Amino acid sequence: MHLINFPNGEEYNLSRSLSFFLDVEQQLARNMEMRDAIMLWRVKPTVIYGRNQDLATEVNVDYCREHGIDIVQRHSGGGCVYADEGNIMISYITRDRDNVNAVFYRFINMLMLALRRMGIEAVSTTRNDILIGDRKVSGSAYQLTPTASIVHATLLYTTNMEHMLQAITPTQEKLQRKGIASVRQRITTLSEHTNLTIEEVWEQLTHTLTTDSIELNPE
Repeated sequence: MHLINFPNGEEYNLSRSLSFFLDVEQQLARNMEMRDAIMLWRVKPTVIYGRNQDLATEVNVDYCREHGIDIVQRHSGGGCVYADEGNIMISYITRDRDNVNAVFYRFINMLMLALRRMGIEAVSTTRNDILIGDRKVSGSAYQLTPTASIVHATLLYTTNMEHMLQAITPTQEKLQRKGIASVRQRITTLSEHTNLTIEEVWEQLTHTLTTDSIELNPE
């Protein structure tokens, strides 16, 4: 598996918007010559909602504007998520387009293996989430393009919980259907389960998931 590196350590450059990294995914899906690649990145506070979601229903737009939180719609489906500097964002781009379930299964199991090697007891669900105990630490979404499959995931190391709770507005019907009293009760962060820093988690992910790296040029 190839690791995509940005010039001048761009993976840590939080001045880039989330839409920039989504565009890089699309460019890689169209143009990369290798079969499989992984891209790690981090972003400033952003709400990302799915292709089929209604912005007004899922996002507290006024709160986001008041607190300088970006709002971006992604190409893939799935639910609404909040990401910030405490998240590690992971993109998996593969030429395998034949079996969506197989692509998801491969990615989720690679990520679980990496977490378990850090001493974190992660498990998967049928909904393509990763849990620690009964609480979610990672969610993923899928996009099929004409040339590749893209899976992108959020991996919570830590986060601004107030922003997460206020910026996303799931309906009470959705919460009741899942048997959840609040968003906070169903999520956890890696920092609650490991003494590794976010930089050390990043290094462990690249060590487990990739075998070599490819440097992107500024163009």
